[in-house]
Amino acid sequence: MIHARSNEIRVSEIFGPTIQGEGVLIGLPTVFVRSGGCDYRCSWCDSLHAVESRYRNEWQAMSTEEVWQEIVRLSRGEAVMVSLSGGNPAIQPFGDLIGRGHEQGYRFALETQGSVARDWFAALDVLVLSPKPPSSRMDTDWEAFDACLGMAAGKPQTVLKFVVFDEADYAYARAAAARHPHLPVYLQPGNHMPPPPDDHDAPLDIDGVMERMRWLVDRVVADRWFEARVLPQLHVLIWGNRRGV
Repeated sequence: MIHARSNEIRVSEIFGPTIQGEGVLIGLPTVFVRSGGCDYRCSWCDSLHAVESRYRNEWQAMSTEEVWQEIVRLSRGEAVMVSLSGGNPAIQPFGDLIGRGHEQGYRFALETQGSVARDWFAALDVLVLSPKPPSSRMDTDWEAFDACLGMAAGKPQTVLKFVVFDEADYAYARAAAARHPHLPVYLQPGNHMPPPPDDHDAPLDIDGVMERMRWLVDRVVADRWFEARVLPQLHVLIWGNRRGV
């Protein structure tokens, strides 16, 4: 079992460079640091290997320097975007890593549901806040979410991203976006309905994903929600649910 000290990062996997598959940085070559552990258990989670305690033995407790050296090795020392993901990466001590990377010209993006606020959010280059809709079977703590925005202090590029499966999710996204009208909005159709497959190499229901994509596009246009951007998960369309891509 992993035993991480307070200054160590629980790491599920580090991989890349490969393209960012979704959201504001879609298509951008990126090195991914996927942390282990999450305070949520979304019903349709597609990264269970970085969330559930049954995978804890696969996670590594790494120092900031060890994580940094792996990023440098993968990128061959060329400054690229680094995506901090999870799980919920906000529960890990990433502040020193961000500072270390900035010294060498690397940029850092983080995606979180907005449940844990950290003072180092202000040091990020990109902050993606992705509160979870009703289909996730999780409740949103808007006070905690607003605290995350407060910690960012308007310094990183900050956007909202919503996974949408159905009308309830869509209504949630519209209401959440209305709370923060100054933030750009990205919508993506859900990958698979619960329960997710344990086999990440299982065939993906591309037809189902694209049907939801078409419905979502039509819904946004019909409502004249012209501020929203509708995008697929590009990496899922290319590689399915395989890990490490």
